Amino acid sequence: MTLREMFGRMAAWFRRDALDREMAAELEAHVDMLARDLEREGMSPADARVAARRQMGNVTSQREQSRDAWGFPRLDAVGQDLRYAIRGLRRSPAFTAAVIATLALGIGANVAMFAVLDRLMFRPLPYVKAPDHTHLVYLQTTFRGTTSTNTVFPYLRYLTLSEAKGVGEFAAQSEWRFAVGSGDASRVRKVAGVSASYWPLFDAPPSLGRYFVASEDDMAAQPVAVISDALWTNDYARGDVVGKSLKVGVVNYTIVGVSPPGFVGATAGLSPDVFVPISTIPLNQSPFSQQSFRADYNWDWVQVLVRRRPDVSIDAASRSLSEAYIRSRALARAINPRVMADSLVHPRAIAGPVKQSAGPDAGLEARVLLWVTGVAAMVLLIACANVASLMLARVIRRRREITVRLALGVSRGRLAGQFITEGLLLAVLGGIAGVILAQWAGVAIRGLLLPEGSPFKLAEDWRTLGVALACATGAALITAIGPAIVATRSDLAATLKAGAREGTHQRSNARLLLLVGQGAMSALLLVGAALFVRSLGNAQNVSLGYDARPVVEAVTDYRGFPMDSATSVAMRRRMLAAAQAIPGVRYAAAFNSRLFGTNTAELAVDGIDSVSALGRFNFQVSTPDYFKVMDIKLVRGRSYTDADGVGAPRVVVVSEAMGKALWPGRDPIGQCIRVGIGYRSDPRQQPCTTVIGIANNTAQQNITDDPRYMYYLPESQFMPGGLRALLLRMDGEGRNEMERVRRALNAAMPGDGFVVVRPLQEVVDDKSRSWRLGATLFVAFGALALLVTVVGLYGMINYNVAQRSHEMGVRVALGARPAELVRLVVGQGMLLMLASVAVGLFGAWVAGRWVQPLLFQQSARDPIIYAAIGVMMVVVAAVASTAPAMRAARADPNSALRSD
Repeated sequence: MTLREMFGRMAAWFRRDALDREMAAELEAHVDMLARDLEREGMSPADARVAARRQMGNVTSQREQSRDAWGFPRLDAVGQDLRYAIRGLRRSPAFTAAVIATLALGIGANVAMFAVLDRLMFRPLPYVKAPDHTHLVYLQTTFRGTTSTNTVFPYLRYLTLSEAKGVGEFAAQSEWRFAVGSGDASRVRKVAGVSASYWPLFDAPPSLGRYFVASEDDMAAQPVAVISDALWTNDYARGDVVGKSLKVGVVNYTIVGVSPPGFVGATAGLSPDVFVPISTIPLNQSPFSQQSFRADYNWDWVQVLVRRRPDVSIDAASRSLSEAYIRSRALARAINPRVMADSLVHPRAIAGPVKQSAGPDAGLEARVLLWVTGVAAMVLLIACANVASLMLARVIRRRREITVRLALGVSRGRLAGQFITEGLLLAVLGGIAGVILAQWAGVAIRGLLLPEGSPFKLAEDWRTLGVALACATGAALITAIGPAIVATRSDLAATLKAGAREGTHQRSNARLLLLVGQGAMSALLLVGAALFVRSLGNAQNVSLGYDARPVVEAVTDYRGFPMDSATSVAMRRRMLAAAQAIPGVRYAAAFNSRLFGTNTAELAVDGIDSVSALGRFNFQVSTPDYFKVMDIKLVRGRSYTDADGVGAPRVVVVSEAMGKALWPGRDPIGQCIRVGIGYRSDPRQQPCTTVIGIANNTAQQNITDDPRYMYYLPESQFMPGGLRALLLRMDGEGRNEMERVRRALNAAMPGDGFVVVRPLQEVVDDKSRSWRLGATLFVAFGALALLVTVVGLYGMINYNVAQRSHEMGVRVALGARPAELVRLVVGQGMLLMLASVAVGLFGAWVAGRWVQPLLFQQSARDPIIYAAIGVMMVVVAAVASTAPAMRAARADPNSALRSD
């Protein structure tokens, strides 16, 4: 077809109704002229008109050929099929609603999960110049078969890595929560410390002012800051802020620019409110940190970004980074000879994804999320199987009608096209409903997975809408092709010879297979849900060695209030006194490390060459009431008291596991440990610290810690005046007392200082988040899959009973009792479910090897869970079959006999 012909057809297609009327009038005029000619030859008017029409031939066929010549026949055929499908669906509102609802559940689940997964793993960060060439640096070591992956390093290591040859551009970033502002306007906000080389990684011109440069990325330079567009809008009404002062933590910065809207940099979650030079971050830390961050390797706080050159592969970049990492370890070993040899830990660096959930450090939660996404895909398959079953039933019911249409000349291809068009229409409607459902359900899923406040507007997200369209198209093809094939394979002669009842009562093996497949996938999902629920229960019931539920954590921020050592001690006492005075507070203690934080030091024990080779030993420095606040039981000995102060012999309380590891077969009490806490502190040069008590094992790093090596040190001997956080044990639940505690402690703070309060149980709950996530989503999707399967089973049995009403009536006439008919129908449903359960449980057993690493103290092949799921599904099948069975029991034998 030439371009001119195509445009001509397009013009004619838009006025096809007028052209059709003109053509009809023209054909009628030709008939009239022929009739007049025949009348002149002596024929009567009536005979002449009949003869004229006979000479003209098939006028309808001529009109169709003419329409094909001036239009687009295939497009017209699609339009006709679409109108036919709409009319057919309007005549069956119950069928239409059931199909749309089923597809909406399946498509909505997948759209919601993709939207979350895309934001966590795949979606490129906004404004990044070359997202495929921008990486986060991961450092790995492997010791005794265990691989550790880190993305946070000392500042000195960043400097060494940035010297890697032939890689590209390097930048550093670090995320913090600091108080921003002064007085009543101060709020704890997200602050990003970034190097000056950070900004060229992005194509993000500032909305106002400029970004800071290399000369300003220095602790000795005048502190400058860039604020976010949101902070500029909310706090400054988009006015001129360049040159104004902004207090961040204890440092007064000068604002030099504003980042563009939606700029998050390479950080996770929401945009930082303030960007400051990374070298100024230590100004908000202790004097020790300010002195050591450029001279030591003890403080991990910097992430390293790299944009590799286009001619450098990822493997080449990783090799160059690994060489720089090994050099960095050599420099660290020169400062601290106890850094383990490279031959023991096999150090290497990886240029990986900027989003850590997609990198080698993805963690348990990301793996659970991938499994749940697969579960959502299974829910869609179950929904498609159910819809295909419904459409097959509809085809069987319409088999005689379809056969008549084929006999009248409709081509099998055109008939198949009508079924596919109907499937596409249903899938599009289901997809629209699914996106609406995903937006509603996605808000809840976002709360489980995405950082707080992350946007979730699916209607504005073309990537997610594209996935919704792909799901709808796939669902349409899956659900429509099978029924189309069945419809076009009709035996014309056999169906036309049969009566109406025989033409519709057809047994469909395809429907049986679809139903078995639905049940099998439902069984597999329910097994997964039960496994994660048991894992969550195990995680929640595991003994932590303390009780966090009534405990409130209060972290103080003195905002630069000048304090020497004596003032710090006095302030700590003042805050403890204020805490003890709060009604409902039973005990209060100061401590140095938040629960599940990292706190290690070099240890030396007589008779042991390397204590670190035995494992990781964590310490906690606190005031004496720490054991009462946390409800940590002492197995033997005593805890430290106020008498164990400055000048008194150093003392320590160790956990049972630590005591057994360091002094196997001996009594730990009275033994000597040398603790190297402090800047470049060598434990062998430290005085002896005597073990005075043995405490119950506690989880301080992770709830799955094993063994739990922990030791406790008195604040007055190791960090006098250095503790800035408090723990308060309340009479009631800690989460109910936060505001009262915050107000009381804020009143005791000096200057602009304030207190951030949260329940300690919240910290504990975060550690079981991955199992809670798996349990919640597996249960939700498993229940959804079971619901769809039960509806499909009910629909199939109910349909079979309706089609077999004549047979049931004959059975009753021959003496069958109602109870026997009920057993027949219910038995059919239970037999189908038994087959489904057998297939599903076998699939769950096979998948168990991959699911096992995601579980906590729970076997993936637990026979009790398998048996319970099997029994539950068979019982559900029996219940779903009861209503159709009761209908079968009421079959009328007189109607059946009269029909014969």
